[in-house]
Amino acid sequence: MPRKLLTEEILRLSSDEFKRADKLPLVVVLDNVRSLHNVGSVFRTADAYRVQHIVLCGITATPPSAEIHKSALGAENSVDWSYAESSVEACRQLKEQGYVLLPIELAEGSTSLTDVSLDKNKRYAVVLGNEVSGVNQEIIDMGDGCIELPQFGTKHSLNVSVTAGIVIWEFWRGLH
Repeated sequence: MPRKLLTEEILRLSSDEFKRADKLPLVVVLDNVRSLHNVGSVFRTADAYRVQHIVLCGITATPPSAEIHKSALGAENSVDWSYAESSVEACRQLKEQGYVLLPIELAEGSTSLTDVSLDKNKRYAVVLGNEVSGVNQEIIDMGDGCIELPQFGTKHSLNVSVTAGIVIWEFWRGLH
């Protein structure tokens, strides 16, 4: 019967080691995400898979915040992040820097996450939208395509932090 590992037995990077470690060539853009718990959860997942950077845009809350910390558990201190007032401008800058911009949204012509082919020589930016209205249409228009998550129930969306977890994991699998 397997024994659960104790915290001190789990080999984890220190914050300093994390800062120096190779990162996944992925930027996660949060486009007007309302829930501080969702923001914290995205930080925690980004830490787990060494995401390069998070861009918090518009009404998306920024650290320091007790509510973000409750979900992030300190990942807001290890993962590099920045704030941009305009998610459209932040995405425009990422494209100018050579990132492949991929909004995560149900849209005409979107590609299922299961069918996305990633190139290890490219850098990617995924955009996750507001819990009610999704990703800004202007960002979808400037994107290099949209990714959608296949879903088979009665709902047409997942919680933004759950979506982030699935997407970040798939990018880790495809690029690592």
